[in-house]
Amino acid sequence: MKPNYIKLLVLLLFFASCTKDDTVTNQDETTDVDTIQKEILKISEINSKINEFLSQTNDFNWKDVDDHMLWSAVVHGNNILTIGYGQENENFNEHHSRRLTNTKDDILEMIAKTEDFKLSKGQNKNVVEYKIINAIDVKVENLETVIALRKAKNIRYLEPNGYNKYIAKNSLQRSTAQTKFQTSGSGCSKESESINSDHYQTISPNNAQVAWNFYKHNIPQAWNISTGAGITIGLIDTGVSANQSLLNTSGFNDGVSNGRRVEKKGTFNYDGPDDKCGHGTQMASTMAAPRNNDGMPVGVAYNCNLVAYRATEDVLLNDYEERKGVSQALIELGNRSDVKIISMSIGWTWSIGNIKDAIKYANSKGKLIFAAGGTSTNFTNWYGVTFPATMDETVAVTGVDDGANYERCNICHSGSKIDFTIVMEGDNNTSKHPPVVGFNNGTRIYTGGSSVATATTAGIAALIWAKHPDWNKDQVLNKLKQSAALYPNKNSQFGYGNIDALKAVQ
Repeated sequence: MKPNYIKLLVLLLFFASCTKDDTVTNQDETTDVDTIQKEILKISEINSKINEFLSQTNDFNWKDVDDHMLWSAVVHGNNILTIGYGQENENFNEHHSRRLTNTKDDILEMIAKTEDFKLSKGQNKNVVEYKIINAIDVKVENLETVIALRKAKNIRYLEPNGYNKYIAKNSLQRSTAQTKFQTSGSGCSKESESINSDHYQTISPNNAQVAWNFYKHNIPQAWNISTGAGITIGLIDTGVSANQSLLNTSGFNDGVSNGRRVEKKGTFNYDGPDDKCGHGTQMASTMAAPRNNDGMPVGVAYNCNLVAYRATEDVLLNDYEERKGVSQALIELGNRSDVKIISMSIGWTWSIGNIKDAIKYANSKGKLIFAAGGTSTNFTNWYGVTFPATMDETVAVTGVDDGANYERCNICHSGSKIDFTIVMEGDNNTSKHPPVVGFNNGTRIYTGGSSVATATTAGIAALIWAKHPDWNKDQVLNKLKQSAALYPNKNSQFGYGNIDALKAVQ
């Protein structure tokens, strides 16, 4: 019997040893989490890792980073975590599915276990819920929450949408002149400029001005057939200046521009609809400025309706309020039966989940969505086409010069996702850009980059749709393709090339 007692004692010691080891391991794991919880990655470390991804793959997605980096970005971004829930490709929920509602509630219950807030059926200050799209913004402080969510089912993405501290590699070191050009060409500027008379032609009524590049696309010739009447364009940008009467109710219907309407909406930071940047005003002018005798530049579709949203502060979608504002604007425009076209001369370096969801929703509602291929501002154009022009649901546009061969504009991006190009710069980077109405009454300014190329294309689409009001977005898009210089081939950098507006409306 004695040997059996010895065997039993050995077994007991073995199991005790295992239990002790397991306990130590669990303590170590807890200690690791506590340690990591205190060791938030620096902003420079996060940016460095993002740039590594971009350099290697020309793309970045938060799903590819580890839990620690994601959580660190959330903490640096005012603790805002945007959660896209549902199964793959369940981007929106029009019909209030009980299953999706339960999925959202389950996620919030999971978060409540590790975060210091209580769930309530009423409004929760720690949670922002989106209409239509399957996404929520939640205040998250703890690493354990991120770890748990990443293991959960029915979560499409987790993104630190409050993280607005990214700085790209190789940022431009600009001279004063370059800075002025970049700002007036693709970013914010409320200044006025003296316009060279060689850069426009005058037409009736007396002194109406047509930008030089319109003739490169036969836009004035197309006006004999269509002026965009009856078509409504939704502009998602920095809004329209309250100081520019030609783009407000008082002057929008003037001269031969009549019988139309302009609306101004605001979804950015609850700060009203008026432009405080200048970029949105320039894009609105490109598309819809009236044709009258004020001696000001004319828009491509000078008889279209315009719904202008102030959804962003500037052209870069690097801020939480901008991302939320753009998403809301897309949903609202998607719900409007009168809006046919959406123009977005804004973007960011990588995909943004709540905007992506909203674009898919607006696209499902038959909207033809144009997006800028990318214009360098605080990052160089080593990077390819920017989001949301990278999406299949958008039509990507960039700018080229007026040389014999296709060459992108000095600050424009290009790539395989580009669908069309617009001439908007002189050959060899000369300072010849399209003039538009300025921020204040009686002023003009030059504009440029893929921004104005996108707004110009949206205006041409309005000319086509006004000619064929019973068409759908696919028919209008096909007509644009057929009218482009490189059709039926698609160039690897410039898509179908320059559009012929006259051919498009014939």
